[in-house]
Amino acid sequence: MIAKITVFIFGSIVGSFLNVCIHRMPKNESVVWPRSHCPKCNKRIPGKDNIPFISYILLKGRCRCCKEKISLRYPLVELITAFLMVALFTRFGLKYEFFLYMVMFWGLIIATFVDIPHRIIPDEVSIGGMIIGFIMVSVTGFTLSPLRFNFLPMKHSFLGLIVGGGIIYLTGVLFDLVYFKLLKRPAINGETESMGGGDVKLLAMIGAFMGPQRAILTFFLAPFLGIVVGVINLITKKDHTIPYGPFLSLAALVSLFWYDLIIQLILPIK
Repeated sequence: MIAKITVFIFGSIVGSFLNVCIHRMPKNESVVWPRSHCPKCNKRIPGKDNIPFISYILLKGRCRCCKEKISLRYPLVELITAFLMVALFTRFGLKYEFFLYMVMFWGLIIATFVDIPHRIIPDEVSIGGMIIGFIMVSVTGFTLSPLRFNFLPMKHSFLGLIVGGGIIYLTGVLFDLVYFKLLKRPAINGETESMGGGDVKLLAMIGAFMGPQRAILTFFLAPFLGIVVGVINLITKKDHTIPYGPFLSLAALVSLFWYDLIIQLILPIK
């Protein structure tokens, strides 16, 4: 229990930093300088007001200086990060997989909360994640044994990267060919590409961390997870487009924890 509480606290602190990345990356600002400040009045946030989700409660969701509302996203990201890290710790303990997937989900959290309002996924997350995932998967051994290069995990990660990015890219190209060229349908909100490049790179990143099998499952799960939101968005806003990054991220989470169960349900072994 003490270990899980420690992981939860550490996760909430990491979540606080992820909030900085989410706020600054779309603006191409440094995530390390200047120090945390209120986006409304630009006053520096003191340490006592920067305690994950506790400060939000004590301040009643308002800046101490200007009294403007603090976005609910801040405590939400901190809580999500903390609970995800506890879930990973419960599943893997302090094994290498815990640290591997911890890094992956840090990237997916940033991608999700940037994609929702801005409809972009920063290359620092997707491309940077591909490189980090490839390196981390290619290196095995931890703490007690020396780090060593292993060809098979490297091959697994590379295939995951190619399959993950390739399957979503080819699907988008095929859909665009049928929808816009053969059926000659009008552009959707001025766009003639159904699948953004950020989504392609994000699934490639997921594949680099989790391999080709889980990347494929993530690809097929994401539309089912997003269909309800898509229908609501279409009815209420008459908008055909939705940010797809959050559903790829959620599908990656499902694939990681329940891959074996889902495959058993789809292809039961007699």
